Amino acid sequence: MPRFPGPGGFDMQRLMREAQKLQAEMKRIEEELANKEIEGTSGGGMVKATVTCGLEVRAIEIDPEVVDPDDIEMLQDLVVAAVNAAITEARKVSEEEMSKVTGGMNMPFKW
Repeated sequence: MPRFPGPGGFDMQRLMREAQKLQAEMKRIEEELANKEIEGTSGGGMVKATVTCGLEVRAIEIDPEVVDPDDIEMLQDLVVAAVNAAITEARKVSEEEMSKVTGGMNMPFKW
């Protein structure tokens, strides 16, 4: 039985197959990114934060030299800066990987 495209030569079944392939590829990349670790630093590398591209904090490393009991606020700021740097890089990596699949189309995906 021959298949006839829809109005104007539009093949809805083909479009649906392509959409399913794209969806499966995006899911595969999301799963890979969920475990990909990214490191962010602050204070010249004195504080390091490791997060996944799924935005899960995996580790915080603090150089003992930066620990000053009289200036806890500075240490807190360095930790926040390192985590934010790692999150920014993780989002960038995620967007780059997804754009390889979507051809640069802005497709929503969860972090």
